[in-house]
Amino acid sequence: MDNSHNIFLTSSIEPMQIDVNNLRVGMYVCKLDKPWLESSFLFQGFELKNQADIDAIKKECHFVFIDIEKQNTALKNLRSSKTRRITTGTLEKKYPTPSKTSFTEEVIHASHTYRQTSDLVSSFMEDVQLGRAINVAVAKKVVAECVDSVLNTPDALLWMTQLKNKDIYTAQHSMNVCILSIALGRHLGLPSEKLNNIGLCGMMHDMGKMKVPLDILNKPSKLEPDELIIMQNHTVYGQKLLMSSKDMYAGAVDVASSHHERLDGSGYPYQLNDRQITPYSRIVAIADVYDAISSDRVYQKGRNHLEAIKIMVSLCERQLDSKLTYKFIECIGIYPPGSIVELNSGEVAVVLDVDPLHKLKPKILLLLDENKQQCPLQLVDLFLIDGMTVGSRTIKNVIRPEQYNIILDKSMALFA
Repeated sequence: MDNSHNIFLTSSIEPMQIDVNNLRVGMYVCKLDKPWLESSFLFQGFELKNQADIDAIKKECHFVFIDIEKQNTALKNLRSSKTRRITTGTLEKKYPTPSKTSFTEEVIHASHTYRQTSDLVSSFMEDVQLGRAINVAVAKKVVAECVDSVLNTPDALLWMTQLKNKDIYTAQHSMNVCILSIALGRHLGLPSEKLNNIGLCGMMHDMGKMKVPLDILNKPSKLEPDELIIMQNHTVYGQKLLMSSKDMYAGAVDVASSHHERLDGSGYPYQLNDRQITPYSRIVAIADVYDAISSDRVYQKGRNHLEAIKIMVSLCERQLDSKLTYKFIECIGIYPPGSIVELNSGEVAVVLDVDPLHKLKPKILLLLDENKQQCPLQLVDLFLIDGMTVGSRTIKNVIRPEQYNIILDKSMALFA
């Protein structure tokens, strides 16, 4: 794990501007001539692996910027014709491993997995409150089921993370961080063994909160200084708790302790800096921050997806790992499964799944008509309308479900 820290070092050579007509296979594009969110690529940083990649750039840009250091590495690898290994250090993968099944095929299984696993997480937390040991074998088994579902198609379980319930926030949050961490790991191309480890880290990261008094854990107003110290100590409680749990993965112990550490040393409990925070802790920290920002809690309303990622981007480099954060945003997309969106027609829909090649035109489920009245549930592919490419419907905005009293669980009836 020690030498994996060098994956987060940034290039010391300034990017070079180049006309798109001069692009060659093996070059590494780090910046476009327009904002990434206005392109079909969305997020910076990918190697031109073939002529199709170059042609896609030419369709949208007049010039781009090339990272010379990464270009030289890419060209060297290209000449050697060696297969690149996918490790925690590989953040240059353009697309994740293809899904094995469709959203509609996986969603009912994912729903069962999510609810069953959520119940088990709640039981683990109850065990901790009562002084009983965590059943690590069961925890590993349910994490493996989540990994299988994410590998089948991540959109189905990602949908479940949008089913927010502030009354069971702590248990649901741990479950969501588990899923989001696995999804990011899959997007990085990590093998199943590492996805299982990351998932366990996510599931166990907040177990120490069960040692925090409920009047502090659920306090609806701002914590007093002494209360804040007790709350922050959940990281230390979690570390000790997991260390004493038989057969617990060692990385989960580290993550429980350090998921609130920040790159600039401003985190807690040990004020670790950039070089002291492990990759798994960085991954779980990103998933933790995203779910916390986007969830309703006793003391705050959750933000919508676009507001959440805007806040996360503002935390990059100082607090959150910027490369992993952008990979996370790329992973869940601009319109992640479960997002409630308003169309240019005035209709309201929920996003189902997203084609990586057409991220701004996902498959959606219409819930409300143009007058914001309930309408028959209807599946619509924004990229394919009546068999024709590029339909007239487009997404106008991301909104919160409660704005129109939408309950996501009810839309699941379509797949039953």
